[in-house]
Amino acid sequence: MTPDTFTITETMLPVGDGHELYVHDWGNKSAKTPIIVLHGGPGSHVKDAGKQLYDPTRQRVVFFDQRGCGKSTPYGSLEHNTTQDLISDISKIADHFGFEKFILTGGSWGSCLALAYALEHPERVVGLVITGVFTGSREEIDWLDQGRFKTFFPDVWDRYLAATPNEHHADPGAYHYERIMSSDADAARDSGHTYDTLESSVISLDDRHLPEPVATYDPASIRIEMHYMHETCFMPDRYILDNAHKLTMPVRIVQGRYDMVCPPNTAYALHAILPDSELVWATGGHRPEHETSNLLRMFLRQLSQA
Repeated sequence: MTPDTFTITETMLPVGDGHELYVHDWGNKSAKTPIIVLHGGPGSHVKDAGKQLYDPTRQRVVFFDQRGCGKSTPYGSLEHNTTQDLISDISKIADHFGFEKFILTGGSWGSCLALAYALEHPERVVGLVITGVFTGSREEIDWLDQGRFKTFFPDVWDRYLAATPNEHHADPGAYHYERIMSSDADAARDSGHTYDTLESSVISLDDRHLPEPVATYDPASIRIEMHYMHETCFMPDRYILDNAHKLTMPVRIVQGRYDMVCPPNTAYALHAILPDSELVWATGGHRPEHETSNLLRMFLRQLSQA
């Protein structure tokens, strides 16, 4: 993330276990209710494009790279890198800035982490604004891992199988997981690129994904993702869906009706359980596009000025 005229501070925040997080505090320091942004992945990082959802003259926004991600160190580390560690990190970031209460926002894995944090520390969360809803259940993980989206993207699934030995076609995810997590750098790179291409090919509905060359592919991000998915995000299966009824703060959901990474029925089921939620459908897929972004801006503005 690049500093600009609205950057308040950039810092590397020690959070324990040898981890330091890159934290970018941005916007209006006097804003009423700060917003903490949770990026997706797991394994991704904050990007300058993310600033487009916020008004820096009215809102204070804290972006950070999660453990092992982006500018945080040690890069790519899986040690002490679990959902529970990230929940603790959010509190440490808030404490660092003196935030007693705040809004959490995120998409995809970021929505899952926001919900998990709110269940652990409901007293600190003013509200949630989430999109591309993911709750970490085995059913959601299998949607992508087992190709349940292939009715819509049969060519993508066939290309994935073509990059998988025939004897592993019954469970290609397990084959690529073992290689991604192995100490064989070439195997990790090749299978990481294969799985990343599978996921990236269904993120957008416009079929514009052009994978980078295998030779330059860095598997660090997909290793973190596999680390979490293999462990059902370090939560009991359906933990969030089974406990979401406890979340009494406002939860605002924008869901792409044609999301092929995080199936929309999860957002619908979550909305039905939450005591104070609003679900708005956007005409789009997993990646926030024009309509989705406008709706997120609206909800973020409403909650931060309430």
